[in-house]
Amino acid sequence: MDYRQLSQEILNRGKEKFQDLEVFIQNSKEIEIRVFKGEVDKYGISESGGLSLRGISNEKMGYSYTEKLDESSIDMLIDEAYENSKYIDSPDKEIIFEGSDEYQEVKIKPGNLTSIPAEEKIQFLLDLEREALGMDKRVSSIQMCAYQEFQSERYIMNTKGVDLSDNNSGAFVYISVIVKDGEDTKTGLSYRIFNDFNEIDYKEMAKEAVEEGLSLLGASPIESGSYPIVFKNTVFSDILSAFGSIFSADQVQKGLSLLKDKIGKEIACDLLTVVEDPFLANGFYSRSFDDEGHKTMYKKIIDKGVLKTYLYNLKTAKKDGVESTGNGSRGSYKSPISIGPTNVYVEKGDKSLEELISSIDKGLYIINVEGLHSGLNEVSGDYSLSAYGYEIEDGKIKRPVNQITIAGNFFETLMDIEAIGNDLEFSMPMFGYVGSPSIKVKKLSISGE
Repeated sequence: MDYRQLSQEILNRGKEKFQDLEVFIQNSKEIEIRVFKGEVDKYGISESGGLSLRGISNEKMGYSYTEKLDESSIDMLIDEAYENSKYIDSPDKEIIFEGSDEYQEVKIKPGNLTSIPAEEKIQFLLDLEREALGMDKRVSSIQMCAYQEFQSERYIMNTKGVDLSDNNSGAFVYISVIVKDGEDTKTGLSYRIFNDFNEIDYKEMAKEAVEEGLSLLGASPIESGSYPIVFKNTVFSDILSAFGSIFSADQVQKGLSLLKDKIGKEIACDLLTVVEDPFLANGFYSRSFDDEGHKTMYKKIIDKGVLKTYLYNLKTAKKDGVESTGNGSRGSYKSPISIGPTNVYVEKGDKSLEELISSIDKGLYIINVEGLHSGLNEVSGDYSLSAYGYEIEDGKIKRPVNQITIAGNFFETLMDIEAIGNDLEFSMPMFGYVGSPSIKVKKLSISGE
C-alpha cells in the first residue's frame, strides 16, 4: 500500500469519529562513516520514520502515531487518537489546515549523493586523513575524520484537501587534526556542507585544518579587558542559531523572549538584515510547505536593524490575528507541532575579512566558541563562552590566543555591530541551517589573564 492510498483509507475510516483528520508521514535515512588510522572505524546506516494522525473531535485534537505503515495499523490509530482527544484540555483551538492557494517551487540543484558508491565516500575520508597526516611533521594524529549523509521525505494529507509531499538530502564531511610542538598541543578544523559529492576537495580541507592547528601553536591568554571583536562567520552563525528561539512567536507569547512588542522597532544596528529563505538553492531546510501544510515564504526577520516579524505556526498566528509564516515544525512524526526555522542567514556586507581586521588597532579575531548549550540564556540574552582566536594589533594578526572567555548580551551585541563582511558561510547543522558573514563588534568583555 503506498502512502497516498494508506492515508486516504485512514481519512475515510476516521470520518465516523472525527470532524477533520490529518495524516503526516516522515521517513529518514542517515549514513555515518568514520575512519581512524587508515581504517574504517565506523560505518552505520540508520533508518527511522512513521505516521502520525491528528483528528478533531468535539473541538478537541487527538493524536496517535505508529512506525508500522500498513493497513493493520489503521483502526488502532483512529481509536487511540479518539481516546486521546477526550483528555486533551487546552484553551487554544487546534487547526487542521485547508491548504494555501499556491506553493512556490523549491529549485534545488539535483544532488548526486545516492549515486556515489560507499567505497568512494570511504576512500575520500582515507585520502583526507592521509593528506592531513602527511602535511607537516607536527601533525601528531587525527581526532576525527567523518562523513554524514541524510535523506528525508515528508507526506501530508488531510480531510480539507491538502495532499503534499517532498524529499531532501544533504551531507557534510568533517576533519579535526591534532598538532604538537613539544608540549604544546592544538587542534585545527575543517568541514564542508554539500549535496554534490564532486564539490569537495580533500586536499583543500586537509590544508585548511592543518594550517589552522599550526597557527594556534603558542597560544596564550590575553589580558582581561574590553576589546573590539571580529567574529569568524561560522562563529557568529552558531551564536545566532543558539539564540534563534527569541524569534519564535510561541516564546514571545509565553513571555520567554525580550522581543515581545518589538515589531517595527529597532533591535539591532542598521547594518544588520537577517533573512529566512525556505527557497535557498541547496539549503538544508529548503521546502515549499511546512509541517502543517502551510506555504513557506521568504521573509526578512530583521531588516536594517528593525524587527519585522516573528516566526509563526497556525496556532500562534491565530492568537496574534496574523497569517502563519510557514514555520510549523515537528521534531519527528511523533512530535507535536512547534515552530522551527528553515534557512536563516545574515545578509552579507561589503567588507572583506582582511578589511574588518585591518580596521582594529587592538582587539581579537574569534574563530571558535564553546559552551553554546550551557553558556547562554536565551531569555535574558546573556552569554559567557570560552573562546580562542587571534590577537589583532595595528590592523594585523599578531599571535594566537586561547583560554579566554567572552561575555556579553546578545541584544547589546546586535546593537554594537560596526561592520559586516562579505564572506557569508553556513555552519554545520546543529541548531538549524544558519549562515553569517564575519561580523565586527564595537567591544566585548574578555576574561583572560
